[in-house]
Amino acid sequence: MNKIISYNVNGIRAAIRKGLGNWIDKAKPDILCLQEIKANVEQFDQKLFNDLGYHCFLQPANKPGYSGVAILSKTKPNHIEYGCGISEIDFEGRIIRADYDSYSVMSVYFPSGSNPDRQSFKMDFLELFYNYIMKIKKKFPNIIISGDYNICHTEIDIHNPISNKNSSGFLPEEREWLSKFMQLGFIDSFRHLNKNPHNYTWWSYRANSRKKNLGWRIDYNMISDSLAENLKKVEILSDIIHSDHCPVLVELEK
Repeated sequence: MNKIISYNVNGIRAAIRKGLGNWIDKAKPDILCLQEIKANVEQFDQKLFNDLGYHCFLQPANKPGYSGVAILSKTKPNHIEYGCGISEIDFEGRIIRADYDSYSVMSVYFPSGSNPDRQSFKMDFLELFYNYIMKIKKKFPNIIISGDYNICHTEIDIHNPISNKNSSGFLPEEREWLSKFMQLGFIDSFRHLNKNPHNYTWWSYRANSRKKNLGWRIDYNMISDSLAENLKKVEILSDIIHSDHCPVLVELEK
């Protein structure tokens, strides 16, 4: 069994102070995809993760204390692809890929549309990413794309779909993009096995949202449909609290 966990840690240094290392030691994922590490190579405590048995691979943003993705892996990958070769994406440290014998794993941090300029960048990113994955999937048909997509796909994935219909992360054009993306041959692994409502992966720090479970499901493990028969378990680990996000797990039979 291969256990893969994706986690937007909202700052790796802060998450470590909150006990991230102890949790990883107990959870024992084979592969851990991290987003929003907000650290460069010197600021990322690789020894902590090496001591837990992980190889560490980072793609930081050029801007200090911003964005950045990483993959921690028990098995040394055959190849690591840092970035995607698209300068405006790689400048912000949003993509890293690890290739193994039977599949590839990508850790991705999609932009948020926090203001009109960033929403415009987000839509540009979605188009660039779609075209990039269309090519990548031909070369690597068995791929798992894990990360913070910053998009709720359907009404079941957000606690207040009516009042958020004009909110970035739940805009019709973003949701349509996610449907189109999945048509490239991807399965939302969580929804494939769990159709229940009130399952979220991110909560605002405001208004006691997490305690009330007023959340959004914006973190995904998307798997190639060729891996569907290998899918054994999915879980949203909502009781893990190092971040405003929580980890999302997928287990695949080898």
